[in-house]
Amino acid sequence: MTTTTNDTSRRIRIRRVPKNGRYDQQSIYRVLDRGRVAHVSFVSDDQPYCIPTLYARVGNQVLIHGSAASRMTRLLASGAPACLTVTMLDGLVLARSAFEHSANYDSVVLLGRFHAISVPEEKRAALEQFMEAFLPGRWSEVRPPTRQELKGTAVLAMPIDEASAKTRGRPPDDDSSPDAELDTWAGVISIHTSFGTPEPSPGLRPGISLAPSVKELVRRGVARRDQAAAADEVSHPERS
Repeated sequence: MTTTTNDTSRRIRIRRVPKNGRYDQQSIYRVLDRGRVAHVSFVSDDQPYCIPTLYARVGNQVLIHGSAASRMTRLLASGAPACLTVTMLDGLVLARSAFEHSANYDSVVLLGRFHAISVPEEKRAALEQFMEAFLPGRWSEVRPPTRQELKGTAVLAMPIDEASAKTRGRPPDDDSSPDAELDTWAGVISIHTSFGTPEPSPGLRPGISLAPSVKELVRRGVARRDQAAAADEVSHPERS
């Protein structure tokens, strides 16, 4: 992981509200592990593109995958420069003045180049790691990819070498300003994302119960919702 002391890192140094910036490995990993969707930016034929895609952090690299025939995967596999971003919106920050409104968030920016994982055994292992990052235990419950499916899938990896995180997690900044005398409610409206109730596929045969991996996902989702609700009650006792 690079730091902000070398020339390259100037590209990812936080300039706007630098106190919100983080450059340590733990902060970068924390944000990447929270997210599931990344936006990958690149330039093709002098035209910039920004494509949303699923991703997974595996060790000190980020994995993405897609059709081997797509423009994005072919270009990125060639080593073209890329920028990958992930953002988690945690809350709306409401101040007394319009100017001071903000948001609480976790975000990360990675700069670098992807490389293709082309050896079939390594590609299969990478896809397994990708799925396990999303839903632990799922790989053993499903049919593995065939040789033809592997051939038609591109798996790309970007090392996490040049990265910065930016985080905000506080109330409005105008508590100590003259605006605090205004009779206007100010505070934070938290945002929580959770998994819903599993919905069976229309073609699912009768009698097939939830897979263990799904049951565990639901259990953890309920636990997170309960924790979030308890945290909100502690932070905002006037609601109860």
